[in-house]
Amino acid sequence: MSGRYLLDTNIIIAIFASEIAVKNMLAQADEVFIPSVAVGELCYGARKSGRSKENLERIDEFIANSTVLGCDVETARYYGEVKNKLRLKGRPLPENDIWIAALTLQHNLTLVTRDAHFQEVENLHAITW
Repeated sequence: MSGRYLLDTNIIIAIFASEIAVKNMLAQADEVFIPSVAVGELCYGARKSGRSKENLERIDEFIANSTVLGCDVETARYYGEVKNKLRLKGRPLPENDIWIAALTLQHNLTLVTRDAHFQEVENLHAITW
């Protein structure tokens, strides 16, 4: 399954858990990107865990070998559009997921996630691994 993918936090966690199916799909990808928002979610999870230091080191190692996409003014414009369309549909999403959707749309990527609620975002291509 070749392509250009943005990984949601739950997929990165699956990588950390050494899920074979996810690792196999990852090996077939042309390009893989990590949203900076997911890095924040991972760091939060690590800091509240019982193994904070080890988990933060694992995150640092992972992002050192990844291309991380940060949010900028263009991302913010996509965010505003996505959030407003969701509001009009009466289908809100968690704030961080709106930012992840905005990054996906901005860079014309496919979002890899296990969250079905991303289906609510117009023109967003999302798949599950």
